[in-house]
This record gives sequence, C-alpha cells and structure tokens, in this order.
Amino acid sequence: MVDQTYMQQLFITGLKNAHGVEHQALQLMDRQIEHLENYPEVADMLRMHRVETEGQLQRIDTLLDGFGTSASAAKDVVLGAVGNVAALAHVFTPDEIIKNSFANHAFENFEIAAYTSLLTMVDLGGFTNARSALEQSLGEEKRMAQLVLDSIPAITRKYAELRSAGQTAGH
Repeated sequence: MVDQTYMQQLFITGLKNAHGVEHQALQLMDRQIEHLENYPEVADMLRMHRVETEGQLQRIDTLLDGFGTSASAAKDVVLGAVGNVAALAHVFTPDEIIKNSFANHAFENFEIAAYTSLLTMVDLGGFTNARSALEQSLGEEKRMAQLVLDSIPAITRKYAELRSAGQTAGH
C-alpha cells in the first residue's frame, strides 16, 4: 500500500508535468501551423488537436484546483520554450514535414504514456474524481497519434511528388 500523502504529492506533480507538456504541445503545433503552406490537411489536423489541447489544459487546471494548487508557471514557460526550439529544429531541413510527422507521432505517444501513468495514480490514490477527465484526454491523444501515423504515407507521397517536380515541399 502506498502512503496517501505521498501519492497525492506524486499525483499533483504528475498533473503539473502534464500541464507543462500540454503547453509544449501548443508551442509545437503553433510553430508548425505557421509553416504548412503545402499541407493544409496537416494544418487542419493540428488546429483540431490544438483545441483539444486547450481543453486538456482546462481539465488539468480544474483537477489541480481541486487540490488547492495550480500549474507551475515556470515549468510551463520552460517547456513552452523547449517546444518552440523543437519546432524550429526541422525548419531548415528540406524534409521538414516528414521529420515533424515523426516527431509529432513520438510526442503524442509521450502524452499517451503520461496520461496512462496519471490514470494508474488515480487507481493507487483513489482519485476517482479525476478519472473521467484524464480518460478523455488519453482518448484524444490516442486519436491524434493514430491520425498522425495514418497521415505519414500521404505526406511522404506528396512530399516526394513536390520535390521531384522541383517545388518547395518541406512545409
């Protein structure tokens, strides 16, 4: 049996970490959306998930409020900056869109793991009031991960067609 005081602290830390990661996700999506002139379907997918991410942040804020605390502003700023840097890492590569697709799939799976861990903490700590919100966020992340994965063949084909025609294709 895990000590309840420790479990609550661990859960709150996990929620704050998830909040920071979601802020990072917003930065990643915003930077990518700015550069997607040849891939409007990807921009639309990211815009849709951006709205979901804002909802995830609101759900986390509500859960943290229930514990009488709030997200870590410092963690949000740092992870947001990391998101900006990560998004810029591929900008100067000719295959930016493909690399971003791989990175987006990896990032979505990171978020899936984070929400899975938080749901395990719900069970360990008896935080049943958090289950629904976290399951909703987990479902959204799973759907997005699958959408990103499913889009990779079409993105790769379009990139190859544009590049072979001598056009800018990276974004």
